[in-house]
Amino acid sequence: MLRNSKPLILKYFLTLINGAFLVFGLSLMGFAAWLLLDRNNFITALDENNYLIVCIFRILIGTGSAVVLVCLLGYLGIHSEIRCLLILYAVLLVWAFGVQVVLSALIFIKKEEVHHVWHDEIDLVISQYGSKDMPEDIPKWTILNTLQKTLQCCGQHNYTDWIKNKNKDNSEQVPCSCTNSTLKKWFCDEPLNATYLEGCENKINTWYQANALTLIGINFGLLVTEVLQISLTVSFLRHIKNRIYAEM
Repeated sequence: MLRNSKPLILKYFLTLINGAFLVFGLSLMGFAAWLLLDRNNFITALDENNYLIVCIFRILIGTGSAVVLVCLLGYLGIHSEIRCLLILYAVLLVWAFGVQVVLSALIFIKKEEVHHVWHDEIDLVISQYGSKDMPEDIPKWTILNTLQKTLQCCGQHNYTDWIKNKNKDNSEQVPCSCTNSTLKKWFCDEPLNATYLEGCENKINTWYQANALTLIGINFGLLVTEVLQISLTVSFLRHIKNRIYAEM
């Protein structure tokens, strides 16, 4: 009886793990799409044309989409017990496993490079902030204001970073978002005790680390799921092969 129920058990676990695989793939795709397309995303808004950031995010979206397609193929092969589809499914799972390993390594290797891109872009935004000659950059300044106000920070390292900005009426001014002020203008004259003294770099790094860990967690979950799914698919293929020989 246990032998007869083995195919059903394999089908059940294949379907279950395939579902988990689908959820991980959708999570990866959704996370990457949010980072790439959300106009309120600080990092994307800083430099939406940056090749490195856009390239990595598109790779993540492409990988997530491929995972979803592989899952749909897997469901068809599992429930219909079509050997050629199951073999193709196993091959694609091996390919996906390799892509995930390379992707994880790429994210780890490029982490510092992405950090430097952010660092340089924030410095550039600070130096150009409030310029009457660059109205096209107002969305970036608005997002920087939101970041400083939300995190209660000021500048890259501290509030003195704003000394390099030449668009102020006087050298003592800082953005209103660096203070407790509710005024809707670029710069304010506020006393030091009403100004956020801490820089935003540490808080942005915390944001980056939190997102990087989320991404690594999703990739690790996919890798574990792929290994289990490949093993179960091979076992299911052996069962189908044995059954065909038994019927001959």
